Amino acid sequence: MERNLALEAVRVTEAAALSSARLMGRGDIGATDRSGAQAMRKAFASIAINGVVVIGEGEQGESDVLYIGEHVGTGAGEELDVALDPLEGATICATGGYNALSIIAIAERSGFLRCPDMYMDKIASGPEGRGAIDLDKPPTENLRALADAKSVYVADLTVAVLDRPRHEKLIAEVRKAGARVRMLSDGDVAAGMAATRPGSGIDLLIGTGGAHQGILTAAAMRCSGGEMQGRLRPRNNEDSVRAADLGIKDLTKKYGVEEMASGSVMFAATGVTDGDYLRGVRFFKGGATTNSVVMRSRTRTIRFIEAVHRFDFKPEY
Repeated sequence: MERNLALEAVRVTEAAALSSARLMGRGDIGATDRSGAQAMRKAFASIAINGVVVIGEGEQGESDVLYIGEHVGTGAGEELDVALDPLEGATICATGGYNALSIIAIAERSGFLRCPDMYMDKIASGPEGRGAIDLDKPPTENLRALADAKSVYVADLTVAVLDRPRHEKLIAEVRKAGARVRMLSDGDVAAGMAATRPGSGIDLLIGTGGAHQGILTAAAMRCSGGEMQGRLRPRNNEDSVRAADLGIKDLTKKYGVEEMASGSVMFAATGVTDGDYLRGVRFFKGGATTNSVVMRSRTRTIRFIEAVHRFDFKPEY
């Protein structure tokens, strides 16, 4: 993939973030999500790729914008797979919460694990977690191993967990082990990314969340050198059947980060609201500022971009 494509991808996430941020805190989850998706689709039209959405806003028929299987880009460039979430954390944005992002990951064809929109058990950390954390180990063992790898005490670690009833026992064990807990209303992609950034205040992400969000997190981990493992968890028999239709026969399989996002990968994200990894959109008279990150797996380059957008010099998204 052309390295300049990474910067083109940021333009797309910026467009979606600016559009969604206009509706931040106004309580309309659907409108906030649609606004970001429409802006992202429009921005994609000028990108010179022959892209196919493999993780998007839903199956064809469920969504008319950025659905799985939709072609994006001009169609004249490289054949690439695109995983995206125009607004990761639509409820967060609509309620004025924390950690809403606009995200794109791009890979060579067949680079992303194809899976239904189901649950995934996840564990993710920074590079120190390689060879230390394991999805099959109890949380207490993982915390001790990660603390040893980082040369800190377990009490120094902060674990991000989605605030869901299914995580009550997990949270209790983390607290008993002596680590601190950051409860997430939504937005576990941002928390997983934050685990790779020193000083972010998050060391480990554990728990069960969306599988598609797990693939996006894995793409970020591939580019930043972080560690992640995941296991698909069907909610019902329909999920199992859909997984089988996509060629997934073993639902007990533990996937490593390179199995979820393989080959050459690019990742871009723009903050919509303030979060653990990126600051949100700030509007001012006639414009706005955005904060974004763009990464490449091939070089492990991570660029943070603060952009000033002047709406009087270009169309507002």
